[in-house]
Amino acid sequence: MDLGIRGRKALLFGSSRGMGRACALALAREGVELTLVARTAATLAQAAAEIRAETGIAVATVVGDLTRADGRAAALAACPKPDILLNNADGPLPGDFRDWSRDDWIAALDAMMLGPIEMIRLTVDGMIERRFGRILNIVSRSVKIPQHELALSNGARSGLVGFTSGLARQTVRHNVTINNLLPGLFATDAQRRHINGMLEPGGRTFEQIWQEREAGVPAQRFGRAEEFGAYAAFLCSAHAGYITAQNLLIDGGSYPATY
Repeated sequence: MDLGIRGRKALLFGSSRGMGRACALALAREGVELTLVARTAATLAQAAAEIRAETGIAVATVVGDLTRADGRAAALAACPKPDILLNNADGPLPGDFRDWSRDDWIAALDAMMLGPIEMIRLTVDGMIERRFGRILNIVSRSVKIPQHELALSNGARSGLVGFTSGLARQTVRHNVTINNLLPGLFATDAQRRHINGMLEPGGRTFEQIWQEREAGVPAQRFGRAEEFGAYAAFLCSAHAGYITAQNLLIDGGSYPATY
């Protein structure tokens, strides 16, 4: 299927690895020009080089942080008129809410709620004027299946979901859609980081937790990043203008409810 977005411009935060990188590659394969934004220069340069080599698509890079005004400004300077915006930021390590300070909560809100909202604010009116826009937020299944050790994520990401639910119903008439992707368990660096954060002295090993989590998925496997990227690319396509304000689970059947 031709997604009808060749020549469009995408501004992609958190796109040097994992699911963000998979989204970037899937869009590049459809002929979308990319601006990749991430905090680590080495992984960013490697991702850009590999995507260019495979697709021949123009790929710009910005070393920047979604949570910082200077990072957002640098991203927009490199891609001032994006047709596609991907908001993606690492979630915090697992923990106990009793151990977190106000600063911990503010940092979580900056990464998973306020930073994405600010990027939407800075780009959505231009998309409306140009009559095309696709905004995706990589969120988490934790907004539908809260996990006690991920309370920072449960709270901050739910705030973003609530905000976009209202805005997305105002922009869709202008062919600007806003959707949230809710990944379950994927075999990515983020999953490895999460499990490392769960390790306790004398407790289960990394391998034991990895196998237990994989076995708990109805699909009996972790998701693959390229599956996530393909889904995201379709939601950014010319064919997806009637899909907005949705919280879309990609979890191998793990969500245990009908609705």
